[in-house]
Amino acid sequence: MQLKKIYEAFISKGMEADPRGKKAVLKSLEKQKKAYKEIKGDEKEFFDTETLTNPYADTRILHGTGGEEIKTALVGIDMEMAEILLADRLSSKGTKIDLIISHHPSGKAFANFYEVMYMQAGILSKFGVPINIAEGLLEGRIKEVERKLSPANHTRAVDVAKLLNIPFMCVHTPADNMVVDHLQKTFDKKKPDTLDDVVKILKEIPEYREAAKNNTGPKILLGSKDRSAGKIFVDMTGGTEGAKDIFESIANSGVNTIVGMHLSEEHRKEADKRHMNVVIAGHISSDNLGMNLILDDVEKKGKVKIIPCSGFRRFSRN
Repeated sequence: MQLKKIYEAFISKGMEADPRGKKAVLKSLEKQKKAYKEIKGDEKEFFDTETLTNPYADTRILHGTGGEEIKTALVGIDMEMAEILLADRLSSKGTKIDLIISHHPSGKAFANFYEVMYMQAGILSKFGVPINIAEGLLEGRIKEVERKLSPANHTRAVDVAKLLNIPFMCVHTPADNMVVDHLQKTFDKKKPDTLDDVVKILKEIPEYREAAKNNTGPKILLGSKDRSAGKIFVDMTGGTEGAKDIFESIANSGVNTIVGMHLSEEHRKEADKRHMNVVIAGHISSDNLGMNLILDDVEKKGKVKIIPCSGFRRFSRN
């Protein structure tokens, strides 16, 4: 399967599973196309034309033309310099690695990944939070994340991949969209009564069962096992955590329980003030679920052997 086809399959599947809805995603792409047309002079040189067809700034081919034939991919949650050297080592020992796939972004996809946070406003509005409040509270948080990312050495891993000439890509938000879509549909269908039921449902999923065996399974962060779950909001996509001040609006919208990957201490305190229930499904285990779901789609389209590493465990649903 060609690298470009894998990349396009990831984007397409991510758009299908986007919690804002396909119409909202296509609208965002139209805005980008309009912005591109209005650019004049030398500024076009710096415009990322990938944004015209890919709405996710944190998902890119980082090295490769797109025309490479991929038979075997080394896949992990964080693919840094060590993992890229591992790919080269495996190739030298007879297991040819044609592609490295990282879940977490690297290179230019890491430098700009805060841009996907804008989608959080659309997600929150679907759960009843007024769009003006969601956008207003997010603006400050997005700027904060941008400032934190600015001084990082973004291209270290990409530079190694280029020197070793190993195709390298990352798929972040599309995989996270798959998690949200899968879990939200699961909870909406099963309608768990208590927080304990929420945890039990999560532990029925292979990725979370595996995490529980390694002491990183789903846990109730706020609330108790006998508390009513009520309306559940699966909050696992949109780059990283949003504004900590958003919990009042989420509570007012009728959401009773948040199921997330992780929650900072500041965010936990704010959620606690609003008497929100919070279940932490697990960060790496949720990333595993998203990657497995999106890789299942690629497997259906072409034969690609997956070698898992760096916190990734392959559970195929094909």
